Amino acid sequence: MDLVLSTDTVPVGDRLDRWRAALATAPTPMAVTPRGSAPFTGRITGGRLGHLPVCSLQADAQRVGRSGPGDPCVAVLVLTAGTATLVQDGRSAVAGAGDLLVYDTARPYTLDFPERFACHIVHLPRRGLDVSDKELRAVTVTAVSGTDGIGAVLGPFLTRLLDPADSYGPAVAARLAAGVEDLFGTLVAERGPSGGADSGRGELVLRIRDHIDRHLEDPGLTPESVATALHISVRYLHRLFEDEGITVARLVQRRRLEECARELARGGRAAPAVAAVAHRWGFVNPAHFSRAFRRAYGHSPREWRQLSTAGRTPGEARGAAARIAATTPAAGPGRDTPRAA
Repeated sequence: MDLVLSTDTVPVGDRLDRWRAALATAPTPMAVTPRGSAPFTGRITGGRLGHLPVCSLQADAQRVGRSGPGDPCVAVLVLTAGTATLVQDGRSAVAGAGDLLVYDTARPYTLDFPERFACHIVHLPRRGLDVSDKELRAVTVTAVSGTDGIGAVLGPFLTRLLDPADSYGPAVAARLAAGVEDLFGTLVAERGPSGGADSGRGELVLRIRDHIDRHLEDPGLTPESVATALHISVRYLHRLFEDEGITVARLVQRRRLEECARELARGGRAAPAVAAVAHRWGFVNPAHFSRAFRRAYGHSPREWRQLSTAGRTPGEARGAAARIAATTPAAGPGRDTPRAA
């Protein structure tokens, strides 16, 4: 980002006017009301991350905002120092250092900073966000914790991205901008259209299960890779599954075993070797696969195939799926999936 204004180089008597002029020409123009009578100091850096306007501010206590309509953007503010109160649509939210505030720049709002503060702001064009007005309202004018859930990912991510000392090439910046939009979409999903987190968590769990099903063949499918793909922390991933009755590692192994059992039961002259079936569904250690399969189904993979193709699959096989959920152990060190924390 480039330096837009530093009051250090401006005569004391002109500082506030120059600050007001700078914010009046920002991507979302704002009016400024200072708090206090001491000589005003502040610093603004700004630029673009791909197609997203971004800026960073450090300044003395003040109130900023706009009274009329603005461009249809969603602003995400990460407060790195001080406190802030956001007021919009008759609602208010108070944030502390490390928290995030989200507001709609198309409608009037005010941001009150009662003491010296520092923050980063990214503007997300409304047309590029796949969220409804109802979903957006669930996350705007609320203080999003920077230490829990998606906030613990998005806040530090933006803080690192908007470091004035860093710059990115066009291709990298475009990818990072898309990542910011994806993370914001995940934040909206987490909080849910009703303004609570439960429905958002449920949707996120469904997305995680879908991701696992679509990547079962990948030997590198682990809780870490799942968390990375969904833009959440591994810790939060495990928390999401605390109410699911199964760990992520167990779920991966269970689904792989189910697909292996289904394929082995087909039989036929052209049936692939047991080792080939195991490898196809992400098992890299044949011995571990055989042990896990026997624990889940009560038979070795070869026995399962023989019984299935002979039409004599034991009755207990009908309850195999339920038994896998209850008996498949979490994968340990040296196995195909890491132990879930």
